[in-house]
Amino acid sequence: MAFGRSSRSKRPVEPVTLKILVAGGFGVGKTTMVGAVSEIRPLRTEERLTEAGRPVDDTEGVEAKNTTTVAMDFGRITVREDLVLYLFGTPGQDRFWFLWDELAQGALGAVVLADTRRLPDCFAAVDYFERRSIPFAVAVNRFEGAEIFPADTVRAALDLDPEVPVLTCDARDRGSVRDVLVAVVEHALVRADRVREPAGL
Repeated sequence: MAFGRSSRSKRPVEPVTLKILVAGGFGVGKTTMVGAVSEIRPLRTEERLTEAGRPVDDTEGVEAKNTTTVAMDFGRITVREDLVLYLFGTPGQDRFWFLWDELAQGALGAVVLADTRRLPDCFAAVDYFERRSIPFAVAVNRFEGAEIFPADTVRAALDLDPEVPVLTCDARDRGSVRDVLVAVVEHALVRADRVREPAGL
């Protein structure tokens, strides 16, 4: 009697879950990025900007923006059957940076989302991840009317190490965001392997 492969004998795959942060300046597209790729309804903690906050909320270049993330954005994407990413979008304004240390706990890596019209807004996020040795990639969000620069130009402007991936993306497009997240995971794993290598090899 011949036995076929039983579907009951196939053990379900237990996926590895990894935490990725999505960081960057105010109004750069973090909430949009998490929402574009999340397979669940994303958790958002947005509040309307008010006149009272105008002295501390720098809206130059994003004058049309009328909400801001006050805690985090949260989403989830299954990259493969055995790999699930949990995404945590950080608040972009200075007054909410005290939350970053909590959000960064246990993160494998991060995306620093950039707008070439306001590139200095990324410096704080780049410095944060460099100081804490958290692997990250810079993703330049393609805004309408923004000039497109070569990756090497962006790298030089942000004074990035040669190993840091610099990509261009559309934070509204699921496929584009997924490519960025895969690049972050690959970069983080390469970094981890390098740390584990015995000295002298």
